Amino acid sequence: MAAKKKTWNERMHTGKKWQVKPAPMDIAGMKAGQIMLVPDGKLLASAIFNIPEGHSLGITKFRLELAKQHHAEVCCPITTGILLRIIAEAAFERYEAGDQLSDIPPIWRLLDEQAPTLKKLSYDPDFLLNLRKQEGIA
Repeated sequence: MAAKKKTWNERMHTGKKWQVKPAPMDIAGMKAGQIMLVPDGKLLASAIFNIPEGHSLGITKFRLELAKQHHAEVCCPITTGILLRIIAEAAFERYEAGDQLSDIPPIWRLLDEQAPTLKKLSYDPDFLLNLRKQEGIA
């Protein structure tokens, strides 16, 4: 019997906790040995809620600010990218289930037309792009 596929919201809560550790290798602009934040979904979702309404933050700046808040030099771009997709999918899943937008991490304040995550979504990215427009985010 095949295991039931996890929902996106279940994937957000894996039980893994964020950590700070030396980067194991040079990758994605990080240098081996730099102090790196490896975030978890809860940490990222919380940080996304802190982006004020009507404002946007680029992913690179978001990662840098998050790293600094946790006494790290860099934030793992690979883990962050994977988790941003999970958060975006979970947000849409919750919206479709009837949750209010105010209760959902406002991922649209982080993901713009240039974000690689938009191309990977299982739903039409216009959902997020329209929310950006509604908040006056270009």
